[in-house]
Amino acid sequence: MSANNLTPQSSKISLADIETRNKHKGAIIWFTGLSGSGKSTIATETELKLFEKGINVYVLDGDNLRMGLNKGLTFSDDDRKENIRRAAEVAKLFYQAGFVVICGFISPFNADREEAKALVPADRFFEVFIKCSIEECIKRDPKNLYKKAIGNRIPNFTGISSPYEVPVNPELIINTETTPVIDAVKLITDMLYLKGIINDTPITGKT
Repeated sequence: MSANNLTPQSSKISLADIETRNKHKGAIIWFTGLSGSGKSTIATETELKLFEKGINVYVLDGDNLRMGLNKGLTFSDDDRKENIRRAAEVAKLFYQAGFVVICGFISPFNADREEAKALVPADRFFEVFIKCSIEECIKRDPKNLYKKAIGNRIPNFTGISSPYEVPVNPELIINTETTPVIDAVKLITDMLYLKGIINDTPITGKT
């Protein structure tokens, strides 16, 4: 059956209705950065802090999606593009359900991130560049991936044998070489407050 024969199914519950009940807006926070830069660590800590404040929140992690939904994809440029396309569509579904969805993907290409951004209103998508030098990422190497990539055991590895395109105009830049995790979480949650996504007072430090 061709796409021409498909009809989108609408819901009787609007996003505005969901957001009124939730007492916060839906949004996508898109973390991009090199492997080992700190995306997953900051994402899970931000998720916990928002959850503790009663926010409907969920983390979409790159590795987790590649072990399920995107299991058959490689790391070629075409498959990377498809990986991000699928991830963005899933993020859109969470957004439509009223969640604050935190996406942690290397997502090395600007064009792919722009396509993800175009799926939802511009004021509901926040690109956050988790910045860390390749030297520091190699030094951290929490999954021993850089060691394998440098030894030619992992092809098309971002930062080693495949390029990473730095975001052109991200909402936030968080340098994890100089910014502690707790401060990174505060930067993100303060952003959500200032942008009107969450209505609670700004989240500061540990509670």
